Amino acid sequence: MSVARATLIYAGLVCLLYALIPSLFFPGPPLDVVEGFAWGRELQLGYTKHPPMQAWLLEAGYRLTAGHTFSAYWLSALSVAIGYGFIWALARRLGLTGWQAFWAVVLTGVTFYFTLPLPEFNPNILQIPIWAGMFFFFHRAVDKGRLPDWLALGVLSAFGLYTKYFVLLPIGAIGLYALVFADARRRILSAGPWLAMIVCAILLVPHLSWLIETDFLTLRYAAGRSKPALSLFDHVYNPLNFLLAQIGNHAGVFIAVLAGLGWSGLRSFRARYAQAETSVAQENDRFLLWFAFLPLAVVVLASAATGNEFEHMWGTPMFVLSGIVAVRYLKLPVLWPHPRRALIVAIAIQAIFLTVLFGQAVLEPYWKKKQTRMHYPGRAVAEELARVWKAETGTDLAYVAGDMWSAANVTLYAPGRPSMFYLHDLDQSPWIDIVDVQSKGLMIVWRGDRKKPLREIQSFYPDAVRDGQMTVPYQSSADIPEAIVNWVIVPPGKVAVRPAE
Repeated sequence: MSVARATLIYAGLVCLLYALIPSLFFPGPPLDVVEGFAWGRELQLGYTKHPPMQAWLLEAGYRLTAGHTFSAYWLSALSVAIGYGFIWALARRLGLTGWQAFWAVVLTGVTFYFTLPLPEFNPNILQIPIWAGMFFFFHRAVDKGRLPDWLALGVLSAFGLYTKYFVLLPIGAIGLYALVFADARRRILSAGPWLAMIVCAILLVPHLSWLIETDFLTLRYAAGRSKPALSLFDHVYNPLNFLLAQIGNHAGVFIAVLAGLGWSGLRSFRARYAQAETSVAQENDRFLLWFAFLPLAVVVLASAATGNEFEHMWGTPMFVLSGIVAVRYLKLPVLWPHPRRALIVAIAIQAIFLTVLFGQAVLEPYWKKKQTRMHYPGRAVAEELARVWKAETGTDLAYVAGDMWSAANVTLYAPGRPSMFYLHDLDQSPWIDIVDVQSKGLMIVWRGDRKKPLREIQSFYPDAVRDGQMTVPYQSSADIPEAIVNWVIVPPGKVAVRPAE
């Protein structure tokens, strides 16, 4: 079997299993997926938290699968599969052999971000092929100087910025690389880099216009959610915490590498390392180290300077080069006495995480006995609320207001997919036409035993008390407390346009 075919089979089977298990066994999608489906229904140029690409793709998957939510799991698997393809191709371009490229894919695949988080298709997962693809096309563009590669880089950069602004990190790293190193700097005066920038800028015009129209909604949301330093201690603790978390997320890589070495390999590693020959060009080493570590260094230094806490999951796309780094600088698989053992361990790691996913869906409710988002009865709740609305008003439910989880599930599952009026806030729901809401009315929903809606919504309806309440069993035969859902019906003409005085 050729090494290319072996890589394709391995990566393909892994991605297939990460799509199949949640498709077959997850009772409901995770939070980010439900949220994305609710946004995607509106087909806007941006949303409260993120640029629109994740939501657009979820909506496309929803329509292509006739309203099924399992499309989200396949989008995640497809993102990782494309990422693996770019990792393989870049490894080969950097001078690694076919089997080294195979191991780069295998080792990248056992980093935590490529395993348990995959069913939650979100902008972090979607960035995996974007970062890997940008590095690949930039390397080829610098090497060959061909316009199609620069064009692809520009398009992919825009696609990335439509996904998450975090893509500014690799864009900045690419720009700085082009200024610092002569082999890349010589391309600056050619047409290619300018074509990439112009194409990227043109593609971003619609989103930039939306940002201006919404007073930079996504940026304001991010600023509001930031966790600034409370003391000098945070300037040390937060960057160190982020860095250690990223190292911990590579535990699978360390385990697989050690399995391939074994005790005998560890004892003789130093001597054999000095003797092993390498054939990677110096500029390729420089390229690999620059893009493997500069983005991480920027985030850690930014956290140290500001004291801000960065979400660990933001590291998801930052380590698409981890497998290549391990193979290149540990001189694998040449220095492995037991490469088969390393492969068995890598497969075992994947099997463990896949088993955990199965356990979360099927077994976890029996020992935790608490409510989980995965088992939330979103469809049953949404269909009953739509029925109640129609019985009371004689019309189809068109708008639902509430917190993200309560309202987004109704948007996803209710007949007609009513629009989500997030927290009854026009600023955070710029797709809402308040005149249309006034003409059709809306339903306010929330969970729990409270008689009144959420505080944010009470400011619009200070006297509102629930019109009804229902309890719905979770999607498991385990002894999980039932979901308690409340609602208020706001009839046409009674919708509050602004908070009460």
